[in-house]
Amino acid sequence: MIAFRVGLRTASRATFRTTSNTTRSRPFSNTPLEQARRYRPFDSPPQYPRITAEAADGGAQQQKWSRIAPVYRAQYIWRNYRGVVMTFGAGGVVFYVYNLEKVPVTNRRRFNIFSPEAEKEVAGSSNEYKQQLEEYRGKILPPNHQKVKIVTRVVNRLLPTTGGLAGDDWEINVIDAPEIQNAFVMPGGKVFVFTGILAICQNEDGVATVLGHEIAHNVAHHVAERISGQIWAYAFAFGVSLFFDWSGGLSNQIAQLLLSLPNSRTQEEEADHIGLLMMAEACYDPRQAVAFWERMAKAEKVTQLEFLSTHPSTYNRIDHIKQWLPQALDRYNEKDCSITSQYAKDFTGALGRQIQEAPDEFAAEFNSVTSSLMQTIRPFYTNLAVTTARFMNILPSPADATSGRKAG
Repeated sequence: MIAFRVGLRTASRATFRTTSNTTRSRPFSNTPLEQARRYRPFDSPPQYPRITAEAADGGAQQQKWSRIAPVYRAQYIWRNYRGVVMTFGAGGVVFYVYNLEKVPVTNRRRFNIFSPEAEKEVAGSSNEYKQQLEEYRGKILPPNHQKVKIVTRVVNRLLPTTGGLAGDDWEINVIDAPEIQNAFVMPGGKVFVFTGILAICQNEDGVATVLGHEIAHNVAHHVAERISGQIWAYAFAFGVSLFFDWSGGLSNQIAQLLLSLPNSRTQEEEADHIGLLMMAEACYDPRQAVAFWERMAKAEKVTQLEFLSTHPSTYNRIDHIKQWLPQALDRYNEKDCSITSQYAKDFTGALGRQIQEAPDEFAAEFNSVTSSLMQTIRPFYTNLAVTTARFMNILPSPADATSGRKAG
C-alpha cells in the first residue's frame, strides 16, 4: 500500500512538470496573432480583407486590396468616388466626340475646339505679328529685293490652290539670316522666310516645296489642333501624377512624349502631303520636293531621334513623299502643267541661268529694263502683226469689216 502511494505521487509530480514546461515553452507573446501584430509594417495594407457593407449585412464577398501602389490608389478612387469618375468619363467622351472634325484634303479625324477666327486671335494676332517684326528688325529685306520677289511670286501662285482655307491677310517677310534654315506662316497669312533655306531651295520649285508645306499648316489649321490637344495632355499628366505619385514635371514630360510629339509628327507629315498637292496644282513640279529634301538631308548637321522630335526624320519624309507622288503627278498633269513648265524651262535656258547667277541688283535692273523695253515696242509689233495678217488675207480690212464682207 505504501509502495502504491509512492508511485502515484511520483507520477503526479512528473505530469505536473511536463505541463509546466509545456506552458513555459509557448508563452502568450509568441502566438501567431501576436507575431503578426508585432512584425507587420504600420503603413502596409492589413493582412485580413476589408468587409464591404454587403458583407456586414450578411451579404457576401470581401474586397481584396492590391499591394501595388498604383493599383491600390485606383481601387481606392473607384470604390470611394465611382460616381464622380463615371460622370467625368462620360462627359469627356461626349465632349471629345462632339468636337471631332475632318481635316481638309486628307480627311483625317481630329479633335479641335477652336474656330479659324479663334486660332488667329490666339496665335496670329496683330500683337504677335508685331513681336515677330520687332525680333527681326533690321534683317527684313525690302519688297523690291529679288529674293522677296521670288517668294512673293511663289506665294501668289500657291494661294489659289488653298480654296480660301489658309487666311486672307497675307504679308511676306524675307529675313536676311543665312545661318537659319527655316520658314513659317502665322495663322492668318503672315509669311516669314529665312535666306538660309532659300540657298537649299535653289529654284522656285524648291521654294514652293517649303512654302506649300508651311501654308498647308494654315489650310489644316494645325495650330488650333495643337492647342486643343493640350487638354488631353494635361489630363494624362494629372492622371500619371495621381496614380504613380510622380512630380508634375516628370508626368508632363511623359505626356509630351506619348501624346504631343506623335501628334506633332502627324501634322508635319500631313502638311507635306497637302503642300505637295498644292504645289502640283500650282504647276510646280512635285518631283522637285524629293530633290529638296535630299539636299536638306545633306545640310543637316545633327540628326535627332525621331520619337524625341516634333518632326519626322528627313529620310522618312522622303519615303512618304515618294508614296504621294503618283497622286500629285496626276493633279500636275490634269492642269497641263508639263507643257507650261517646258516653255518656262526653254525660256530660262542659257539666259535664265545667267540671270540667276548674276547679283540681285543686276537681275532687278535687268528685269526693269526688259519690262520698259517690252512696253515700248509692244505697239510696234502689234501693228506689224495686224498688217501682216491683213496682207495674207487672214483678217478683214477696216473697209471689209464696215461693209460686213468676210475675208477669204
